[in-house]
Amino acid sequence: MKKFLPLIILLIGVLVLVGVFFFLKGRKSESSEGEEKVPEVAFPDRPVTSLTPSNDGHWLKLKVEKIKVKAKTLDYELLYELPDGRTQGVPGTVELSGVTKVERDLLLGSESSGKFRYDEGVKEGTLTLRFRNEKGKLTAKFTTPFALLSEAKELTSVDGKFTFTLDESSDAFFIVMETFGAPDGYPSGITTGPYGVFSVSEDISGVVSLGAGSVHGYFSEEWTKLDSGKSQNLGIFVSTPQ
Repeated sequence: MKKFLPLIILLIGVLVLVGVFFFLKGRKSESSEGEEKVPEVAFPDRPVTSLTPSNDGHWLKLKVEKIKVKAKTLDYELLYELPDGRTQGVPGTVELSGVTKVERDLLLGSESSGKFRYDEGVKEGTLTLRFRNEKGKLTAKFTTPFALLSEAKELTSVDGKFTFTLDESSDAFFIVMETFGAPDGYPSGITTGPYGVFSVSEDISGVVSLGAGSVHGYFSEEWTKLDSGKSQNLGIFVSTPQ
């Protein structure tokens, strides 16, 4: 019996490893399938979302407006990468009973007993919104990468499809991101966008590059067609064929 004991132990170990592998694979598959079955949300019903950095770049103000998705709760998750390769996250959940707008201040760092530690050198990240019904099932999900920029003249989205070139260089902090939805009154036939550029000060001029066609910007609660992409303000932008 002792002769076969090492072989028996080896076989048991292999079976355990195989079992763990298929268990984890099954859980991953179930999670992926659940996420894939989330219904598509029509563009007019998508929330308008923004991240605005503070003057020092240590905080991001999250705004989710025009919430039309039927849901009981909203889960938000901000993920960003540090220069040393570590990934940090800022999660949260909001009850949506009768709510059409959500605002939260998100810290790029940590807080303990009133003392703050700030993460420096953050350049990019992702923002994910998950809407859930009473049973916790996903009713909608939106994800966008964002770029956190400072001391730059060209403010470019992570996917490279959108650029806001400042008339003058600025040492302010800016966020460039997709906004999921667009404020009401947007032009018909949107081909690219919406993309947003956000900072503490909105009165910053520049030129928008957003593919072929006409560029439209949203400022002071109204949409304006830009002449040759020239914009007097930061805001939300889309392009149309004409």
